This record gives sequence, C-alpha cells and structure tokens, in this order.
Amino acid sequence: MKRIAIIGTQGVPAHYGGFETLAENLIGYCSPDIVYTVFCSSKGLPTHFKTYKGARLRYVPLQSNGIQSILYDIVSMLCALSGYDVILILGVSGGIFIPLLKALTCARILVNTDGLEYRRAKWGWLPRLFLHMSEQAAVCFAHVVIADNIGIAEYVRTRYRRTPALIAYGGDHAIVEVSETVQTAILKQLNLSRRRYGLSICRIEPENNLDMVLEAFAETGETVVIVGNWEVGAFARSLKRQYKDYPNIRLLDAVYDIELLYVLRTNMSYYVHGHAAGGTNPSLVEAMFFGRPILAYQVIYNRATTANSACYFRNSEELCRLLRQATSLQQEEEELKRIACERFRWDIIAREYEALYE
Repeated sequence: MKRIAIIGTQGVPAHYGGFETLAENLIGYCSPDIVYTVFCSSKGLPTHFKTYKGARLRYVPLQSNGIQSILYDIVSMLCALSGYDVILILGVSGGIFIPLLKALTCARILVNTDGLEYRRAKWGWLPRLFLHMSEQAAVCFAHVVIADNIGIAEYVRTRYRRTPALIAYGGDHAIVEVSETVQTAILKQLNLSRRRYGLSICRIEPENNLDMVLEAFAETGETVVIVGNWEVGAFARSLKRQYKDYPNIRLLDAVYDIELLYVLRTNMSYYVHGHAAGGTNPSLVEAMFFGRPILAYQVIYNRATTANSACYFRNSEELCRLLRQATSLQQEEEELKRIACERFRWDIIAREYEALYE
C-alpha cells in the first residue's frame, strides 16, 4: 500500500481552483493500492471531514491563499515528514522549504510547478523575487518535477536543465446531466438565449486580459457572460464599475455550482479565454469538452492546450474581428472536443500521476 500526501491546495471537496479539482480527481480515480492524505485549510473550508472519497483529510489552521499560503505549505510539509511514501506538492509557494524537507524525509518528493507564478502582474518586486527563489528550490530539489503544459516543460528544460514529466489537467468533470427543463429555467432566470452569447470563466486578474476582452465586447455589442471574482482586488472592482452598465455584458460572481456552469457552457456560442500566464488552464480544458469555438489569447500555453485548433487574438482589435464573425467561425468544433477526450480525461491523468509514485 502506497501512502501519498497531497500538499498545496485549499483542500477537498474542491471549492476553489485547478489544484483543488486535481486533488479531488486523483482521489476519485485512485487505484486500490494507494491511500491519499489531502492537507486542507481549516480556515478555507466550511465543513471538515475525517475522510472524503476514501482519502484521509488533515487540517492546518492557516489560510491556503495569499501571503499566508507560504506558511500553510511549509506547516503542511512539516506535518508530512513521516508516514508517507510520496509527498505531492502542488505549486511552489512553499518551495523554499523543499531542500530542508528532502533532507528530513525519506519520501519521494513530486512538485507540480503550475504556471510561472513569479511572472504574474499582480505581484510586486519582492513577492516576485521570493516566488522565483521558491521555484528554483522546488525544481532543483524535487525528485520529480511535473509540468502541465509543453510551454512550461520547455521553460523548465531551458532554465533548469531538468526534464519534467508532462501531465495536463482533466476537464471531463464539467460534463454532468442537467435536464432540459432545468436548463431552460436557468437561462430564463439569467435572461440568456441558447447559442446567443459568449462565455468566459476566470479570476479577474491583469494577466487574464479582462480589460482587453471587455473593451472588445463593449465595441462590438456582442453578448458575453463573464464569471469571476469581481469583488476581490482593486483591478476587478475597477473593471466592474466601468462595464457593469453595458446591456450586452453580464458580470456574474464566481460560480462553483457544477450544474449552473454546465448550463452556461453547453448553451454558449463560443468561449473566450484571455489568459496570458500559466500553463494548461483548467477553465480552457473544461470548455473544450463542449465542442464550441474557442477564442484564445495567443500564447504558447493556449496554443499547446488547444493543439492550434482554436482562433487566436493578441489585442482587442483582433478579438473584435473574431467577434464580428463569431456566428460563422469556420472552425472544427468537434476537433477541440476530440482533443479534450484524448488528452484531458481524469482517468488517464490519475494513472499518469500514479506511475510517478513508483
């Protein structure tokens, strides 16, 4: 029996982001000879369980986000010093501690680097410096480095001369059963018509280019629904004030109801993805399973995820041109769905992770 500790998420059940969804599906598709322990934030989760989907849960009394995430990850690592065969660390916030962790434990240490966190526009120079140092420590001292995108893998090979394991995120959990009656009711409540709106789901942060996206929709008058954390941070609140009164722009607060998200995705005309940083973004992978056209910001990460089968833009003018022809995009919609089914299924990804535990 292999004992695996998962560190670096808010915890499960998943209520937050990509790493939480990854943890949830690793334990959901767990092989019989593996026992997971997921370290969780007692501050971030409303309900505490001893076990979940067969995994053991251990709670740390710290926030898993913001500046406190560094201490949260380090305390979790200290709690995992003994009793585990593998420590799977998601993200590099606490990476500065990994050299000492490696000296203190016999466990195999795996690190998923996520995107290039230190390059995100929201950080000042001091947090960027610290995150860069944490990334260096994590990549250099982990037994195995995991990259979720070919762009991140190439970065790790070039900068650190290490060859990472390339494992993406899954997205098939986004496909659920919702009756036509319920779908119709939800669309009516939101005043939306089937296949008459674009959709974007993201955190409202500068590197996700929401200012560019909103400018294009304000210019064209096309209808869009943008789901995000509009009340978190000055950048998000400023954009909301600027665009909330446009009749074609619907700004919805963050949604974690998988059925509501399914209804929004399955009835959209196309999906807009403005992310410029990171690797394989979960919301993009999830959108691919719905077989709709995707308009994505042109960076290597998005091109790699969509296998060059989406439409790409670099600025609001290019996005405007795409939006004006959105109803007649000559795009193989089923190709995106085929790629998703081949590359981004959780049963496949869980087996790829488990192969690294040996």
